[in-house]
Amino acid sequence: MVERCVCSFCGNDIEPGTGKIYAKKDGTVYHFCKNKCKKNMLDLNRVPRKVRWTKYYTKK
Repeated sequence: MVERCVCSFCGNDIEPGTGKIYAKKDGTVYHFCKNKCKKNMLDLNRVPRKVRWTKYYTKK
C-alpha cells in the first residue's frame, strides 16, 4: 500500500504519485503538493502560520 503524505507547507493531503519531494543537506525531507507551496517555503521563506490559504493558519 502506498503511503499518503501531507504537504509540509499547506497541510493538504498529497495523492500517491503526485507532488514534489525536497531533501536538504542535513537530511530534512519536505513534501510539497504543488510548486506554489515549494516557492513560498524555500524561495520566499514564508511561515505557514502567517499565510491565509494554509491549513496551519486556521489552527491558530
